[in-house]
Amino acid sequence: MTLRVLAAMSGGVDSAVAAARAVEAGHDVTGVHMALSSNPQSYRTGARGCCTLEDSRDARRAADVIGIPFYVWDLAERFHHDVVEDFVSEYAAGRTPNPCLRCNEKIKFEALLDKAMALGFDAVCTGHYARLSQDGVLRRGVDEGKDQSYVLAVCTPEQLAHALFPLGDTTKADIRAEAARRGLQVAEKPDSHDICFIADGDTKAFLAERLGSAPGPIVDQDGTTVGEHEGSYGYTIGQRKGLRLGTPAPDGKPRYVLDISPVTNTVTVGPREALDVTEITAGRPVWLGEVPSGPFGCQVQLRAHGEVYDCVAEAAGDRVVVRLARPARGVASGQAAVLYEGDRVLGSATIADTARVPA
Repeated sequence: MTLRVLAAMSGGVDSAVAAARAVEAGHDVTGVHMALSSNPQSYRTGARGCCTLEDSRDARRAADVIGIPFYVWDLAERFHHDVVEDFVSEYAAGRTPNPCLRCNEKIKFEALLDKAMALGFDAVCTGHYARLSQDGVLRRGVDEGKDQSYVLAVCTPEQLAHALFPLGDTTKADIRAEAARRGLQVAEKPDSHDICFIADGDTKAFLAERLGSAPGPIVDQDGTTVGEHEGSYGYTIGQRKGLRLGTPAPDGKPRYVLDISPVTNTVTVGPREALDVTEITAGRPVWLGEVPSGPFGCQVQLRAHGEVYDCVAEAAGDRVVVRLARPARGVASGQAAVLYEGDRVLGSATIADTARVPA
C-alpha cells in the first residue's frame, strides 16, 4: 500500500536513512526540516545539537540525494512554548523534565502530525529506534543501546497509527554503513546529545537567567542547615556533585539531593540509601491498548536508557501506582514511568510522587 509520507529530517544520519527506506518501500515521500528556533545561532552548533542552520543544510542535501521534495517548516513558536517554557516551569516547580520526550509529544507527534494530516499526508516518518507493528504495538528497537521506545511512549494510539519507524529492526552501526552506501554525506556525522536549546550546555546558568537568583537553605534530613543555594531549580534528585556543603556528614560519606521544595525554597540532602524508593505514583497516563483492570505484573523504565525494574502496576483513574520488586534510586518527579511487557510498551505516565514502602 502506497502512503503519502512526510519524513521529518533533522539533518542527522538516522532520519536521512529513514526517509530513504520509506522511498524504497514504495511510498510517496516529502522531506521536512523543523526550524525550532527563531534565532538558530542561540541553539547548539555543530555536532552537539539538532536545531542548527548546519542541520537544515544537511537535511536538504540528504533529500536531494534521496530524490524527494524538501521543505523547512517554522515551528519555533510552538517549540518555545511547549518545550522550552515547559522545561523552565517544570524546574521551577521542583521537577526534572525530559525535553526530548516533550518534543516528541508536542512537536513531532502533535504539531507536525496535525499539520501533515491537514495537508493530506497519511503518515509521519522519523528516525527513531523503535518498532511499530501493523496492529499498533510499539516495541523496543533491536539496538538496545539506541532504543527510543521510552521517549515515544507518550504518543497516543491515534498518533502511532500515523507513524512510521523504519529503523527499529537495525543497529546504529548498520545504519551508518547503509548511509554510506546510499551516498549520504551524513553517514559519519556524530549524534546530537544534551539539550538542543541550551547553547553552551550549562543548564543551571540557563535556568538562572530565566528564573533569577533565589537564595535558600540546603538542609539535612533533620532540618539542620548545611549549606546555601542560589536557586532550588538548579538541583535534581540524586545529585551528588556541586552541592558545596559547608558542613560534612557525621559519617564522612557523600550526601545526595533527596528533595526539592520550591514552596519553601529548600533543598534537602542525605545519605545515598535515602534515595531508595519502592512505590511510584504517576499521572497523565497514556495507555497503548485497553486500560488494565486491577494490579498486573510488568517492567518499568524510569528514565531514558535507564535501568528496567520488575514491578506490579495498577491503573487508578488518572493515576498509575507502580510498586517495585526492588528499590530504585534517584527517581525524579517529572520524568516518565514507561511500562513494558518484555519489549512491548504498555503505556506511560509522568512521575508525580515516590515513597519507600516497607516490605
